[in-house]
Amino acid sequence: MTGPSGSADADIVAASRERPELFAELYSRHAADIHRYAARRLGDEAADDITAETFLTAFRIRHRYDTTRAGARPWLYGIAANLIGRHRRTEVRALKALARTGHDPVAESWSDRADDRLAAQAAHGPLAAALARLSARDRHTLLLVAWADLSYQEVAEALAIPVGTVRSRLNRARRTLRGVLGDTDPTRVHDSAPEAVHG
Repeated sequence: MTGPSGSADADIVAASRERPELFAELYSRHAADIHRYAARRLGDEAADDITAETFLTAFRIRHRYDTTRAGARPWLYGIAANLIGRHRRTEVRALKALARTGHDPVAESWSDRADDRLAAQAAHGPLAAALARLSARDRHTLLLVAWADLSYQEVAEALAIPVGTVRSRLNRARRTLRGVLGDTDPTRVHDSAPEAVHG
């Protein structure tokens, strides 16, 4: 058998059932993205724990993974979203503090370049206020599209909901954001968002 680096995620998960050490390849492929997403939601310190727990949980339940799905991203983001959901109060408290003070303790993870940070900083307060108003379900759905760059189908897989539910949650979230932000929605979730499953 050749090395797992060129294999589909599903093949790695399946092979790891007999050879657990192969699961490390899945971590190598996706841990940085999961960490970045968790950091945007909860900050770097919590992101370390969320990332570790996401992959530990994925490893423990890998026998339940549907190997007809080549990519494991939606599955991993779904696990991460569930874990982030346990920190809902922390997230909402941080969003409200950001809306009130305009200070973003995780600004570096929201935007890497200085000019982007300056532009984004102006929107953080209102955006944070709008995000804090969303239900946890709507916030998960919106941020999986806007920050994790998942397609509607991948969000449906991640959250184990129908695509129609993804659409209705996004519409509800958009209405809330537009009510607060008008046309300056920095999450850029539009009706024309790509539907194709990412390769």
